[in-house]
Amino acid sequence: MARIAGRFSRVEPRAAARAYLLGLLSRAERKNCWQLAEQAGYARPGLMQRLLRCARWDADTVRDDVRAYAVEHLGAEGAVLIVDETGFVKKGRASAGVQRQYTGTAGRIENSQVGVFLAFATSRGRALIDRRLYLPEQSWCSDPGRCQAAGIPETVQFATKPRLAWEMITAALDAGVKARWVTRDEAYGQDPQLRAALEARGTGYVMAVACSTRVRINHGRTTMRADTLAERLPTTAWQRHSAGDGAKGPPYYDWAWIHIGSDNHRHLLVRRNRTTGELAFYLCWSPTTVTLAELVRVAGLRWSVEECFQAAKGQVGLDHYQVRNWTSWHRHITLAMLALAFLTAIAASSTPERPAQPAHLTSGRPPIKLTVPEIRHLLAAVFNPPVLSAAKLLHWSDWRRKHQATARRSHYRRRSGDEPTG
Repeated sequence: MARIAGRFSRVEPRAAARAYLLGLLSRAERKNCWQLAEQAGYARPGLMQRLLRCARWDADTVRDDVRAYAVEHLGAEGAVLIVDETGFVKKGRASAGVQRQYTGTAGRIENSQVGVFLAFATSRGRALIDRRLYLPEQSWCSDPGRCQAAGIPETVQFATKPRLAWEMITAALDAGVKARWVTRDEAYGQDPQLRAALEARGTGYVMAVACSTRVRINHGRTTMRADTLAERLPTTAWQRHSAGDGAKGPPYYDWAWIHIGSDNHRHLLVRRNRTTGELAFYLCWSPTTVTLAELVRVAGLRWSVEECFQAAKGQVGLDHYQVRNWTSWHRHITLAMLALAFLTAIAASSTPERPAQPAHLTSGRPPIKLTVPEIRHLLAAVFNPPVLSAAKLLHWSDWRRKHQATARRSHYRRRSGDEPTG
């Protein structure tokens, strides 16, 4: 809170923000305004709702604090920026940016919002440091009335997901984040403008691309599909490398790299699954000469952002919000990112130094290092308020059921045509 306290000009929203963060770190089943208010001992959820909707504070400046905090505690040599998106399945059509669209969260087309995120990953840990809510062009950006109803500022214009990614990368680099590499999945790796912008900035990249991607070999004289080129590689071209740490130990793949283009800084990186033979392809560029092992390391860190999403949703309620407004979405997401960065920073600081002789076996069974879920479990035990009285429990039960009755009546009116849908 010392990091962000100055972003709140009044004591009430500052205290509410502290209670909100403690609630995100608590054992509350759902991290929405109602349950967080109950967790904090409030009589009503109004303080939490005002914090997200109309209290005077800027979520983007707090986002800057989150980014600086994460870099300070996790920064290390070889840092990588990772872009990816995640979906938030929703009902209705009033939530900012919601429409029927594909989301990897559900694995299919669903009525959902999609957020594009930037993660910062090093050997010390990984955290989410920026976010953008994607606004579909036809269903939202072309409908000023709908945007106004959802609180979307008039200055917000349509931007593709790769464009949102570039805005976040630029903001991070301009803020002094030291990261030599950017990596992304196929949806972003296919965008040539994004790759060109990174090259102009002097930032290396390892980007997943489709097997049908055409690359230039023989000093740029010959064009060939990536999968066709991989099929023609000799056995000696493949090397076995670990793609990082996994839950069951370091996962090993066979890797090959081919110089493409007309210089020595551009490669096609190919990964082969040792069991299934499945291939994955990456376009790579670096401002200086690098090794295959370095490109493999960066490619392996791509999955760090998935771990961030899993931890953010499972531990600090990234997707538990029940808000529709543009401002409210950004405020909840930012506070959840701060809660996750806090847990990750503690995990990084609690990791013991490597022993002087790592190959030496010690007696006993030392525990694994502290994880984000374990740290949140311990903090919840420390910061949880006293058990609520029976009167408080009944008060909140009555509050919830009254509002559920109101929502039910409103739903029935819409179904019967007495109330316009919106």
